[in-house]
Amino acid sequence: MINHEIKINFEEYTSVEELGQADKELCLEAVKALANSHSPYSKFRVGVAMRLQSGKILHASNQENVAYPSGLCAERVALFNWGANHPNDPIETMAITAHSDEFLLTKPITSCGACLQVLAEYEKKQGRAIKMLLYCQQGAVWTATGIESFLPFLFFEDRLNN
Repeated sequence: MINHEIKINFEEYTSVEELGQADKELCLEAVKALANSHSPYSKFRVGVAMRLQSGKILHASNQENVAYPSGLCAERVALFNWGANHPNDPIETMAITAHSDEFLLTKPITSCGACLQVLAEYEKKQGRAIKMLLYCQQGAVWTATGIESFLPFLFFEDRLNN
């Protein structure tokens, strides 16, 4: 038997005020994206702001549907928008925040497994890692570069590209 251990690295800031100006602004843009969330069932809004290499910022939010699971998470809304409209302008940084109408969030939220796998696909597609900012409006910000920090066992099979 061989025992393996996986370690991840991320930085934790106690508030958005500790970030550099560009990252702070992107987190606040993610808050703005919450306004367009369609989440009448979960009452859990998620907002995303992505900064592209050109400086352009894309906004996205979760979109629920009464015919669950027909909705889509904010991260995939953002990534599919990028893939369809801006594929030659690499994603540099992605900020994610959330708000619940039912309870107070006290730590950053993380992306679901499906969103992490899509993030992995788009990192591979653009040939570079994406800096992630997970922002809790009432507290900490977690930062990491590269999706492997969140999903160490990515699914990739290079022979599928043939």
